[in-house]
Amino acid sequence: MSDSKIHLSKILPAWQWLQDYSKPKFRADLLAALIVIAMLVPQGMAYAMVAGLPPVTGLYASILPMIVYAMVGGSPTLSIGPVALISMMTFATLSPLYEVGSPVYIQAACLLALLVGILSTLLGIFRFGFLIRLISHPVIKSFIIASAVLIALSQVKFLVDVPLKSGNVVEFIQSAWQYLSLTNLQTLVFGLFAILFLIYAPKFLNSDLFKSFAHSMPFLIKALPLFLVFISIALVHFLHIDQYGIKTVGEIPSGFPPISMPFWSWDLVVQLLPGAAMITMVSFVESISIAQATAFQQRSELNSNQELVALGLANFSAGITASFPVTGSLSRTVVNADAGARTPMAGVLSSIFIVIVSLYFTGIFKELPLAILAATIIVSIWKLVDFKPFVDSWRYSKADGIAMWVTFFGVLCIDISTGLIIGIVSTFLLLLWRISRPHIAVIGLVEGTQHFRNISRHDVLTSTNIVSIRIDENLTFLNANTLKEFVISEVSKHPDLHHVVINCSSISNIDLSALETLEEINNELNKLNILTHLSEVKGPVMDRLKQSNLIDELSGKIYLTHYQAMHELDAQTFC
Repeated sequence: MSDSKIHLSKILPAWQWLQDYSKPKFRADLLAALIVIAMLVPQGMAYAMVAGLPPVTGLYASILPMIVYAMVGGSPTLSIGPVALISMMTFATLSPLYEVGSPVYIQAACLLALLVGILSTLLGIFRFGFLIRLISHPVIKSFIIASAVLIALSQVKFLVDVPLKSGNVVEFIQSAWQYLSLTNLQTLVFGLFAILFLIYAPKFLNSDLFKSFAHSMPFLIKALPLFLVFISIALVHFLHIDQYGIKTVGEIPSGFPPISMPFWSWDLVVQLLPGAAMITMVSFVESISIAQATAFQQRSELNSNQELVALGLANFSAGITASFPVTGSLSRTVVNADAGARTPMAGVLSSIFIVIVSLYFTGIFKELPLAILAATIIVSIWKLVDFKPFVDSWRYSKADGIAMWVTFFGVLCIDISTGLIIGIVSTFLLLLWRISRPHIAVIGLVEGTQHFRNISRHDVLTSTNIVSIRIDENLTFLNANTLKEFVISEVSKHPDLHHVVINCSSISNIDLSALETLEEINNELNKLNILTHLSEVKGPVMDRLKQSNLIDELSGKIYLTHYQAMHELDAQTFC
């Protein structure tokens, strides 16, 4: 392959997979697209409702973004489109500013997608894909779990047909107390029946009685939400159950999504920019995590910066086609992969099917009860609510456990964006706290070996006139004084001390403040006629120390190995 083609395949991955495309791949992608579309139609409309937008925008968000990602993205199975979490963040960003569902609200949602697209593309172009590492996995897990709770609560208003608030749990409880007596029992019963159907129908089909049938037709179980949609539409159309107060979606405009730039002004951009930045970060983390999981399974390459650009262009296309921010969907991606999708063409085919639905079949959905869409969201999102990670994190690391709980209650009690910021900040504060309190140990020789271990954990050889210290952390301004205090404490315990040896095997960096602290330790010990030695200094650290005064002023020596230092300083003990 020529250099120009290699370069083009990196910029436009579709160039590579389209060259090798074949009929078997098309058949596999077509089957996967048919299965995914059964989920995408009800999910897309439902997630648009979560965002406070007309249901048709959920269909719009599933057309051009999928095609764009297929051309530019690197994952063969990632399904781009509306997802519950980003829809909820869209609602949280826009609802305090505009009346939900109003024309200005819809325009602001389009502009928000456009801003997310621009930010994501710029981050990818300037190679900021490493930013995914700034959010710890415990915080991401907690954020998703808490957001799932809020998303589920946001749909309760469609089950009871009262205007419940769901920005946070406090608002929800207050509004529930206020409006509980106005609950529409018919809508509630209808919605609860839908929830029970979505929970127990798959279990029934997977039972021993129908297992062989279900395995031969995997489409059946995946399409249950779509079957429920059509059944509920039939009930409204033929039995007129809407006369009992069960509200429906109403008129849905048909046709291809309008392509135009959303209205914008600098004041509006400034208002939406913080929310757009948060959505950009979360959508990237969610999308890249899903893409990485499928890349492992399919042994395919994945470039985080390329994914940022692809996600940015997908969101840009969403912004100009009257929809809202999008990202990778875990549920649809898993179904897409399990259904045998071979290339991103599966996403293109799915978008073509959505176009057909938008052009010719939107009239079918006008009699779709809102309670059915709410039930679809609640059942799909509630699977994410799992408190086991909180227990596991607390057992393994109290710091990660604290970060998880802080994030969880921040999201539930304040709002989604603020909760995530609190989680990220708490992670960094706890990280700084841990770095400032490094593990420092006095070490001794394991008899019969050349290995040194912590004297409080192992039976080791030590010397009365030597203290060997190992610090298991990089030396920075945060912890340098902790090392100094530790040395002072050890010196006070050993009246016959002649040597202090600092084992540097775990130190990969020494900043200027820590260097000055080492110089102070060396000078103070020298006044007490105690020599300071270093051992096992790593190459990059030694390169920097050679540019300082410490090497020349060091009262002792720098040893290649710790055993060499101990053997030379006290050959009788460490023979």
